[in-house]
Amino acid sequence: MRGHDVFLKSLAAHGVDRIFGNPGTTESPLLDSLADHPQMQYIVHLHEGVAVGAAGYYARATGRTAVANLHVAPGLGNAIGMIYNALKGQAPLIVTAGQQDTRMLRREPILSHDLAAMAAPVTKWSTEVRHADEMDEVLRRAFKIANDPPFGPVFLSLPIDVMAQATANGPQPPARLYRAGPPDPQGIAAACELLLSGREPVIVVGDEVARSGAAAELIRVAERLGAAVWFEGIRGHVSFPATHPHARSGLPFDAAGIRKTLGNADRVLLVGGAFFEEVWFAPGSPFPESARVIQLEASARPAGWNHAVDAGVVGALGASLQALDDALAQAASPAWNLAAAARRESLAAQKAREAAAWQSRQEKAWSRLPISMPRVMTEIARATPANALIVEESITASVDFASAFQLDTDERFLGARGGGIGQGLAGAIGAAVGHPGRPVLCLSGDGSAMYSIQALWTAAHHQLPIVFVILNNREYRVLKHNLDIYRQRFDAASDRPYPHMDLGGPGLGFVAMAAGMGVPGVRVENPDDLPAALAAAFAAGGPRLVEIQIEGKR
Repeated sequence: MRGHDVFLKSLAAHGVDRIFGNPGTTESPLLDSLADHPQMQYIVHLHEGVAVGAAGYYARATGRTAVANLHVAPGLGNAIGMIYNALKGQAPLIVTAGQQDTRMLRREPILSHDLAAMAAPVTKWSTEVRHADEMDEVLRRAFKIANDPPFGPVFLSLPIDVMAQATANGPQPPARLYRAGPPDPQGIAAACELLLSGREPVIVVGDEVARSGAAAELIRVAERLGAAVWFEGIRGHVSFPATHPHARSGLPFDAAGIRKTLGNADRVLLVGGAFFEEVWFAPGSPFPESARVIQLEASARPAGWNHAVDAGVVGALGASLQALDDALAQAASPAWNLAAAARRESLAAQKAREAAAWQSRQEKAWSRLPISMPRVMTEIARATPANALIVEESITASVDFASAFQLDTDERFLGARGGGIGQGLAGAIGAAVGHPGRPVLCLSGDGSAMYSIQALWTAAHHQLPIVFVILNNREYRVLKHNLDIYRQRFDAASDRPYPHMDLGGPGLGFVAMAAGMGVPGVRVENPDDLPAALAAAFAAGGPRLVEIQIEGKR
């Protein structure tokens, strides 16, 4: 076999049946051999970042390892941001890039560079295949590392001559690894003792609960404790149902804000995540002064990584949460159970007040022009089919999104983890490829959309049933918010305008851009026209774009 045959057969042996790519000359051996591997579908993209973004979301949407194929140094450079997002989103992903012929690399030919060094900072493992004889071993190891918790991307540099070399080494089968271990009973006992000795427990939940399928166990623990459940500021999955009386919102992005939000909590249970991803520095701990901290993780690396904990338990999250719930049920006193019941009642009343406040917010903003965000999100939620998969990158509209959609299961949602913008349009491609025939709603701001607008062509090329909703306020609204915060925090008070943060002059015409890439679209300015426009887009069954003129920063 040739190196490219071992490569493609290794992918197939590990269950891969599609490649997300943007090809170039050094990928000629791979592209030319695809005809001999008809089971392997190639999802073609017009930009490397879009290809990796789609692959990362495919991996997150399906739980399967994705493969993205790029082109030499500039192509890898174009994709670094999306590889970073895949690392933060813990997507099991193998990224490859064609490299120039090894026999002339020392002469620094055009487009060449040390690709493995370029990719190393944003991957779990980065290497170059030096001979076709090691292709089998490198591929087997790449799949293992990508799927060792916490999941993440690996990178392989594939020189053109190595891909064409002959080898007697065929593809290796995947390793059968059973990674989920039981929790340490002593750790569960310590966690239980700490929780029972407190009066005001809260829970902060991360994406790993959803990835582990442990939401049901988390609900039981939250109810047992009578604890509010807070989310990470940026989340990629739904780990706790939004309609549950204990569900709160995302945490702020600075330690002082987090500490204030957690209030009088004296016990903080962290479950499966990074938890506090700060944007702004604030002195002190994110935890209230009297709080004791318990952390449950599926793998050792995140446990106690950023903060010292009073009890950290590593084990399969579902098993750990179940063991903790059993221990609490057995050890809790009648008085403690009565206090937990009172906390449950208080949380239910607070949830009702929040729902009433959201309803009032909708009513006050319903008739505003341009269209208000509460109305936009309400109308979109009403129009979205119940079986749709939602890819959301609405950024400053995310609070209204969460209030309107009230997502209860992880099967419906993929968020933009990592913070690098442009994920929404690219990610919708991966979500649609991963769930053939299922409708996909992609929510994106106008600024974010321009980072990966080429995704529209891929949606048209592969006829993917995606409704792209572009929220157009003609500005980088999040930057305006952050400039206000900067001026306040750094004593730089100013009445000057926001510099270089408006997207007018000329305005962006998304309907025209979409038409140029084969996606029909419509622009909505009148709120009363929005329901019909959304209904028609979903009914079309193919890629459609709805551009909505929304209100800007007030």
